[in-house]
Amino acid sequence: MADAGILVVRGGAIGDFILTLPVLSALRAQFPRAQIGVMGYPRIADLAKQGGLVDQIYSLEAQGMARLFARGAELDPGWKQTWGGAVIIVSYLYDPDGIFRENVARCSSAQFIQGPHRPNDAGEVHAAHALLEPLQRLAVFDFDPQPRLRLNPPKPSGLTAELLEWVSKDSVIAVHPGSGSRSKNWPVERWTEVLSSRLQGYNDRCLIVGGEADEDRPERLQAGLPQGRVRVVRNLGLAQLGVVLGRCRAFLGHDSGISHLAAAVGVPTLVLWGPTVQKVWRPVGDHVRVVDHPLGMSGITVESVQQAIHGMIPSEHSKSS
Repeated sequence: MADAGILVVRGGAIGDFILTLPVLSALRAQFPRAQIGVMGYPRIADLAKQGGLVDQIYSLEAQGMARLFARGAELDPGWKQTWGGAVIIVSYLYDPDGIFRENVARCSSAQFIQGPHRPNDAGEVHAAHALLEPLQRLAVFDFDPQPRLRLNPPKPSGLTAELLEWVSKDSVIAVHPGSGSRSKNWPVERWTEVLSSRLQGYNDRCLIVGGEADEDRPERLQAGLPQGRVRVVRNLGLAQLGVVLGRCRAFLGHDSGISHLAAAVGVPTLVLWGPTVQKVWRPVGDHVRVVDHPLGMSGITVESVQQAIHGMIPSEHSKSS
């Protein structure tokens, strides 16, 4: 396998990609001299590049990619440079009719391994395990299913450098009060009650993170908390955000890609869980705690979240200590 090419094709959202990181880690460990590439959405796939898990990123959004999903389509001759150097291709794309696989075979003679586009919600197998299973065809067994990202701090310039200084000064709790679905979100008013109590009783500060899908939730949460000890940051690059979260004391969030990112960088993570199947999709790791309720998000109480935070974060920074 010396100098051979392995290409992993993975679309999906942030959490889907992060749960695929153990695949990349296993391939890197099993074939240390191989050149490994990932084809996905660059802003997400960059996490694997920054974490040293892959050597090259290719974009699923590149011009003409749609033709790979049309039977008998005219293919770009340049694609042979992308696909032709691969000896192994592992695809997690949805391809029920095998059209993508057929078109790739026109560009490459690589061994093609089809993985699950989406693990079975009705099953008992966590997504990270299900995504690793196709690698058994390469004699890759028993690899760690926990996504792990070791990200190097960016060059000391701009917002990220200033943020790193801010989170390094005192105990900072990061909070992502949104997600990709309103049904997964705990009410901002309850977050405000939990965090107000925490900041009043402890020498903590709060970093509220948000993205485009979070509407005004970060700012509404900030408005209800003590000024001067809270700040909001939006739309950081994922690798930058991962570095910042890794410097925090803890992370609080919902069932979202950002919670998976926090867990992957190793920060103690508390996730308030809603309608998604927890046994399949929850973030992985002994440092991850989940608060849920049979009634869903509406049943999660302020008291239960406060207790979970107290159990996860040591109390030596209380104002009375």
